[in-house]
Amino acid sequence: MGDRHRDRPRLAHLTTVDISLAILLRTELAYAVEAGWEVLAISAPGPYVAEVEALGVTHVAVPELTRSWDLRSDARAARSLLRVLRDLDLDVLHTHNPKPGVMGRVLGRLARVPVVVNTCHGLWVRPEDGLARKAAVYGTEVLASWWSDAELYQNDQDRGTLSPWVPARRAWTVGNGVDLDRFRHDPAGRAAVRAELGVADDEVLVGGVGRMVAEKGIAEYVEAARRLGTRATFTWVGPTDEAKDDALDAELVGVRSLGMRSDMVAIYSALDVFVLPSYREGFSRSGMEAAACGSAMVLSDIRGCREIGTDGEHLLLAPPRDPDALTAAIGRLVDDAGLRARLGAAASERAHRSFDQRAIAQFSLDTYRRVAVRKGIVPPTAVPTSADADADADADADADADAAAAAGSAGADAAAAAGSAGADG
Repeated sequence: MGDRHRDRPRLAHLTTVDISLAILLRTELAYAVEAGWEVLAISAPGPYVAEVEALGVTHVAVPELTRSWDLRSDARAARSLLRVLRDLDLDVLHTHNPKPGVMGRVLGRLARVPVVVNTCHGLWVRPEDGLARKAAVYGTEVLASWWSDAELYQNDQDRGTLSPWVPARRAWTVGNGVDLDRFRHDPAGRAAVRAELGVADDEVLVGGVGRMVAEKGIAEYVEAARRLGTRATFTWVGPTDEAKDDALDAELVGVRSLGMRSDMVAIYSALDVFVLPSYREGFSRSGMEAAACGSAMVLSDIRGCREIGTDGEHLLLAPPRDPDALTAAIGRLVDDAGLRARLGAAASERAHRSFDQRAIAQFSLDTYRRVAVRKGIVPPTAVPTSADADADADADADADADAAAAAGSAGADAAAAAGSAGADG
């Protein structure tokens, strides 16, 4: 940044796999490029690299990164990632996802990256998880946060959970967003998808979107489809995920599995009812996308879904793991076209008011500069004048030194705890 001798500050986003960069962070990457940053994207290589680089972003491959936790392979990945971070000479490292979030914060500091920021996309625990798992996940996140300069949370509940241990002066709830220029109701796309599926316009089409894993609530969804029978056509869109212990195959009795699709705006527009019966979400992206396209929705009554809207006003909520409640909520929408229209319109209005990913991207850029000012890396005049940009400008810089010193003694503990956390990378 201020004392680096190059034309543009250099920023890298770190995720486990390239699909996260291409889909979850697409707008954030493009926005930073537009703002004049040199943007790099670090992940394992994969089929989405070309999409990432088409944004004007340089992809840096770390083949050893994997989503599953294994201390031996993760040690190899850590060595490779540390070498990459040292070679890149970054100004800012922004980490995402559980594994690279933990590993990247520690290694970013060891590589002497001036500004390290992490986004928590959801703490990887469920309400019914035992104390040991919760302690491992929360403890790992807290220890890793000691190595970062700022922690960004997608929902207030996660921030509140860790607030006793993560200082408020470097923790913010930023929410989540989608590309609102792209995600809008598409009548032509709706007609094309429904023609492909052989569903008439006066028939009801119900669908869910997500990886084919049990924690998405697919078993409960299939049971609801069985009970509702011929009252609607049921679909599910999403890839299989053999790397997960709870992976499902693509054959779902009574549900048409459509696999991976690239025409998601048309898919959402085709659905009369969107369903996400997930057990755990950080802040549901598919829920935001469906809302922006005007779908009536049934979501799980969990953090990460409740943020999408208010029960009965924008959507219907049903308790997770409860096929009776899920069936009743879906059936209510299947049978009431007026309710579908009212909830779909309200959800779309809320989404286009509250879920703009460009605002999230700007908050990230403000955070980088806010941290840099606090650490004396750039002059105050270089900081944007947004409402939040100077909120932390006068924070005590000694706190960073204290955190770094404390982190030095906790690094080994953090790595060990990460291995036992059982979080999905």
